[in-house]
Amino acid sequence: MSLIFDNDADRCKQEKHFRLSPVATVVKMALVVSLTSFIAMSAKAQDTNAEPKKEAENIEVEVIEVIGTRKTIQDQIAIKREATSVVDGLSAEDIGDLPALSIGEALESITGAASHRENGGATEITIRGLGPFLSATHINGREATNGSGDRSVNFSQFPSELMQKVAIYKTQDASLIEGGVAGVITLETLKPLDYGKQQVQGEVKVNYNPDEANIDNSLHGNLGGRVTFSLVDQFEFDNGQALGVSFGVQRQDISQPEAEYRSSGPTGASLWACLNDPTNTNEGFFRSTAGDCEDRVVGSSNQGYQTAINPVTGEAQSAGTPYAWTGSSRSYRQNETSDERDAVFLALQYRPSDAWDINFDAQISDRNQAEARHDLLFLQKRVTPGVTGENLIVNDVGGILQWQGEERFESAGEQFSREENYVGYGLNVEHFFSDRLTITADFGYSQTKREELQISNRGRTIDRPFLTWEMGKYIPHITVTDFDVTDISNFTDSLRTRLDREGVRENEIVSARLDFKYALDSNVFSSVQGGVRASELSFVQFGGNQGSGSRTEILLDESAISALDVLQQCQINFPETDLLSSVSDGNLITHIDSNGNVVASGTGSSWATYDNVCFSQALVNSVGGSFAYPEVEYQNSGTQDVTEKTLSAYLMANYDTEMFGKFIRGNFGVRLVDTDVTSIGFRNSFDVVTNELGVLSLVTGDSLESITGGGGYTEILPSFNLVVDYSDNILLRAGIYRGMSRANPSDMSYSRTFQTDDDVAPTSLADLFVGVNGSGNPNIKPLMSWNYDVAFEWYPNEDSIFALSLYYKQFQGGFQQRTVLEDFLVDGQTVTLPITNSVTTDNESDLYGLEASIAYRWDNGLGVKLGYNYADTDFEFEDSLYGNTFITDLDGTTRQLTAGIVPPGSVPGFSEHVFSGQIYYQIGDFDTALIYKYRSEYFQPYTTDGTRLRYVDEVGVWEARASYRINKNIRVKVEAINLFSAPKSQDFFVQGNLGEVNDYGPRFFAGISLKY
Repeated sequence: MSLIFDNDADRCKQEKHFRLSPVATVVKMALVVSLTSFIAMSAKAQDTNAEPKKEAENIEVEVIEVIGTRKTIQDQIAIKREATSVVDGLSAEDIGDLPALSIGEALESITGAASHRENGGATEITIRGLGPFLSATHINGREATNGSGDRSVNFSQFPSELMQKVAIYKTQDASLIEGGVAGVITLETLKPLDYGKQQVQGEVKVNYNPDEANIDNSLHGNLGGRVTFSLVDQFEFDNGQALGVSFGVQRQDISQPEAEYRSSGPTGASLWACLNDPTNTNEGFFRSTAGDCEDRVVGSSNQGYQTAINPVTGEAQSAGTPYAWTGSSRSYRQNETSDERDAVFLALQYRPSDAWDINFDAQISDRNQAEARHDLLFLQKRVTPGVTGENLIVNDVGGILQWQGEERFESAGEQFSREENYVGYGLNVEHFFSDRLTITADFGYSQTKREELQISNRGRTIDRPFLTWEMGKYIPHITVTDFDVTDISNFTDSLRTRLDREGVRENEIVSARLDFKYALDSNVFSSVQGGVRASELSFVQFGGNQGSGSRTEILLDESAISALDVLQQCQINFPETDLLSSVSDGNLITHIDSNGNVVASGTGSSWATYDNVCFSQALVNSVGGSFAYPEVEYQNSGTQDVTEKTLSAYLMANYDTEMFGKFIRGNFGVRLVDTDVTSIGFRNSFDVVTNELGVLSLVTGDSLESITGGGGYTEILPSFNLVVDYSDNILLRAGIYRGMSRANPSDMSYSRTFQTDDDVAPTSLADLFVGVNGSGNPNIKPLMSWNYDVAFEWYPNEDSIFALSLYYKQFQGGFQQRTVLEDFLVDGQTVTLPITNSVTTDNESDLYGLEASIAYRWDNGLGVKLGYNYADTDFEFEDSLYGNTFITDLDGTTRQLTAGIVPPGSVPGFSEHVFSGQIYYQIGDFDTALIYKYRSEYFQPYTTDGTRLRYVDEVGVWEARASYRINKNIRVKVEAINLFSAPKSQDFFVQGNLGEVNDYGPRFFAGISLKY
């Protein structure tokens, strides 16, 4: 229940301009309407206050219950206003009332937050345009694990219905767990005794995706759903003890339609900058004989544009030569999908007396994602002399807009599944030792396990049909001569299946902390607090015969069964109608005869497809094998095993006083962090053998032996926060802190092999070993930054806020290849050898930003909430293949290795503009909102090689929701995500070289909730 009052306010005129083309007009109109209406309301309030006041006994105060969107926004405003730090958050009075379908979507509504989308939903969250690796995520005050090998958290793993509060700390104080340069994301579940009332709640939502209605999905039906049940209760005993119980469970079973256009990824083996020089007939698109454009007619293969520095000219070897980006293949992909998640949340709160408060909480989430993928690949590296180069059309960055030639087609398929299991629990014991002293002990555990299984199939054409493809508005379209892609008998060459088990990871965090808080009898300092924390993070990725996983590859034995028989017995009808229709300009494929006439068969948006499991089993049976996924193993050269132990301590003073007629509050403190890393890898055993002449040699054995590397660092993290209550409704805020973001656990792996010189006759270990090859750096240092925030916040009433923040971050670090010395123990002797690896440099870069939050509500029930973040930075991230790369030698000399052809990326995940806005209307029991979320383009490191540039293009997504409360117990609601089917597009190496387009379509949910 809330009391609503009209507050006096002064007239205000404010005008904001920013460059954000898709939403600038909407924002400007909303601002003008909001401020104009507020001026009118202020004047009315002043007139009303001028009337004579009634006697107190005649005053009737109307008590209004505020619920729904209005209550959510009021809570957001209250969280921001009451916080000592710069904080934005969401809270729900009742469990299950967070206005979003996932935690990711909920966080996106917070000013400055944006998401990376996968399968149409929000996954990783960025803060103020900075990538998720620069943030930290805590659940009930404890670090959360993930299955990705980095430190970001997949928020689609957690149901929003079972969370009570989410918040983003954009400045930090010494009491927060270290680890977020951009900020700290906190998730909180309910404490049942603090909640203070009994409640039983159930909710059923039905999911309908229009794109799913066009799919014959073998993994899922046309309708999906999610069912949530929660219970909160309290028990009081005669001896004064009390126990509270909160329990929640959710079952989700939905599909996530996704159609894709894809190009080969940004790796040196599959995406090349091939020379596009008409005068060069030895290589590139004008080579004199048919062959791959990256291979020379006479000379070496795998060439393309050479970025290595020519020592004579000081420029790249291929400097000045035109080029075009070409991948091994381009493809269309049709997906059948399924997403199942089971989640259980539990909380117990026990108070044996007024001096003790004991809380136990647990979260369990099991998620299974599956996809049946059907691809039509058209290869494109091969040059047809006299055709390909002469008809090639490229844009100004080398992205191909038109290509012609003779090349193979493939009907390919993949059956993919990912299982991810999260378990987290903790025990928090708070003891009120006296009226002044409170001591808190906390113990936490978090574990995530992930495993991915995949079948990859291929059927290829025997010949090379002639094809042309041209870039449309979003994706390319194919014209193929005398070839029917819908005829399964055209794909009988080189049948192959692969069974992969990969991405098998375990991430675990065990932590304990002890804190105290002592209240002071002072006019300035309200309390002092401090504590110590110990944690151990472990990350294991299991290796196999493919490094990070294991693969079984089988080619068809045609002596057992013919390729055509396999294809025909496994053939299925194309599963989808209107594939990629929202991003295509018409038919994906046009089949013409040799005279240029369109042939109906093979023209459209489908191709010959087959059941992936049937195809793979048939090939396995042809060789007399057993259909089974290969195993991974711990003792393997591809295994990564990283342990990070952290010990930290902090001391912080809180102040709350009056100065110069203004009330001020805040804190200042310091946190000391000491971290040690141990990393275990495996390599083949070896022996150092001495012959009769005293010459040493290295003999490699067949067995594996473990090797161990390590590193560590100690950092001091001071912080200061200040809040000035300038007036009853104006706050001034400032914050300074030193932040740190640790390297990803997967980057701290340890793999080392020795280099020897066979041209000498070594007689000592120093002569035998000349260097070390390897990957991973367990001694990599964190990225440090100094962070400064100032903010102006105006709170005219409970429904309104006008806030403006300016912030500055100075990064102290970057990423560069550097040669360093490492010690190795060989035959009881210490050998010091050079190795070149990725390190954190001492480079400095700057980031400036502006953040604005606006919320306002009119008396007619219409309200608006807007959030905008602008940032600019000079941080540079060079692509390791086609960018400028450098190496620092042992003597400290830095040399340039390559002169790149692509500009550097920025901070991973950095977007210049982030905007979220919603217009809501709430009158009586009806509540509806229209939401828009925009994010400008950003650099996202490529999945399988984080040193390669991949850009996600700008995107704006609309969402909508509406609900109606039938009575105090029953409410119905509908929700929509990606209302206008905004696709996600990505560019590889450089913006303008289209790499991938994902078309998700909208998703709709309708539900009913019961609450007692």
